[in-house]
Amino acid sequence: MKREELLIATIADMLGDAKHIAVGVLSPIPGSAALLARARSNGQTRLSIIGSQKEPYRTDGGVDLFDCAGQGRVDAFFLSGGQIDGEANINLTGIGAYPQQDVRWSGAFGSAYLYFMVPRVILFREKHSREVFVPRVDFISAPGTSPANIYRPGGPYALVTSLCVFLFDRNKKHFRLKSVHPGHTLEEVRDQTGFAFDYTEKVPTTSEPDKQTLDLIRGDIAKTIADPYPAFARKVWSIA
Repeated sequence: MKREELLIATIADMLGDAKHIAVGVLSPIPGSAALLARARSNGQTRLSIIGSQKEPYRTDGGVDLFDCAGQGRVDAFFLSGGQIDGEANINLTGIGAYPQQDVRWSGAFGSAYLYFMVPRVILFREKHSREVFVPRVDFISAPGTSPANIYRPGGPYALVTSLCVFLFDRNKKHFRLKSVHPGHTLEEVRDQTGFAFDYTEKVPTTSEPDKQTLDLIRGDIAKTIADPYPAFARKVWSIA
């Protein structure tokens, strides 16, 4: 089993009964997970993949997605960041003191809006290091939490990385370590994470997908995801 396949199956398990899942243009692993969730629902789950030209998944860019989210018609979405901190704030803007930053990234686009409106936002960052998971982001492109008097139906649900899975407690404004992926340890997660998080003495190991799930990922899911993410499909499954 490849690491990408474990991550796909793990994220798909979190999508549960979501009726409409949306995925961004740079999200092949979350995109594959969403396809797996749709397959499990026998096609009942609506999936919007920005960048796909296939009719079942095509969306009119951000316009259609933002409209659906504003009406409460997107149940799950994915966000990432150059930096993510322990309060689930994400930084997509850059490193250093704003506006004269040492490093500039692509920018927030509509991340803050979707973070506020989509009820189940799964943060995903494959690279797990203290450079990414910092005590406090240099710039808050999208806040993880808001004051009680702010209308906010959406927000962070979990954080998935190459090492582990965190769940986010919106009341405590804090992450809790849910599981560590096979081959990795709690000590490794603690060493590579710059923010504090809750954990139990015996942290569970992330469940591996069964054969039926792996066959589905390597078959229909891999072929379908090759449309919006051809480089990813070639790298992981050698699909041209």
